[in-house]
Amino acid sequence: MEKYKKYINLAYLVIFIGMVVLAYTTSKYRPESVLVLFTDPSWLGDWPKWLDFPLMPFLNKWFDILIVKYGIMFEGINFFLLGLYGKMKNFLVGLPWPLLMISVILLAYVASGRNMGTTIMVAFCVFFLGFLSPRYWDKCIMTTTIVIIGMLLCLVIGIPIGIMMARNKKVRNALLPVLDLMQTIPSFCYLIPGILLFGLGAVPAIFAIFVYAVPPLIRLTDLGIRLVDTEVIEASEAFGASKKQTLWGVQIPLALPNIMQGINQCTMMSLAMVVIASMIGTRGIGDEV
Repeated sequence: MEKYKKYINLAYLVIFIGMVVLAYTTSKYRPESVLVLFTDPSWLGDWPKWLDFPLMPFLNKWFDILIVKYGIMFEGINFFLLGLYGKMKNFLVGLPWPLLMISVILLAYVASGRNMGTTIMVAFCVFFLGFLSPRYWDKCIMTTTIVIIGMLLCLVIGIPIGIMMARNKKVRNALLPVLDLMQTIPSFCYLIPGILLFGLGAVPAIFAIFVYAVPPLIRLTDLGIRLVDTEVIEASEAFGASKKQTLWGVQIPLALPNIMQGINQCTMMSLAMVVIASMIGTRGIGDEV
């Protein structure tokens, strides 16, 4: 990688110069002659109007091509996720509310490590939702369904990507800038591509939850796998374990605390996004907020 570094830097420089030239040649505010830039330094005071990269036409054209070429694929994803959302929501709504409440309390008891204080607090909060108004109970089930589906997508896709990053340095170097960008963009911005690709409703909310919440899970899975002691890995290999056996029998069990921390962060970010997603017609507790 080091021997190609100077060529990569040169490519960045060429791209930068190309963007400046394109902005200058396509702008209607450009000076009549390039010599004006050297004789009149007034353009250094404020950002010049001619230095405006025409990105919008390219983005519009790219989205048009994406929707025309792959519209059927997005329709299939939309149909699948919407059907899954409808079936899961109907199943949860059809359950007797005491049974559902007991299931949530038992899950909290097991997940908290049999902590009675946390379990009692969860039980009180769950009961309080229905106690306020019956409509809150139904809306909470809608919100929970969206979060569960979004979390399942994060787990199914995020954990394998994190493992790939830990085991392949090239994959890690390629994905780290993407994850940095995903965590830098404000959460509202993830709703826009979801609306463009899937319309309004629950599916764009699931898409936004996935994009917003999966980076911490990928990062912490990658970190957990890489923090496993090399001596432990060498010992497993010395006993004849294959790479697959080492991964499932050594690395993942030792990395489980980090992975669980990633799941925790993923859950918190999913709950934050699902409330914001009510702005695009997603029904749930976010309507009341």
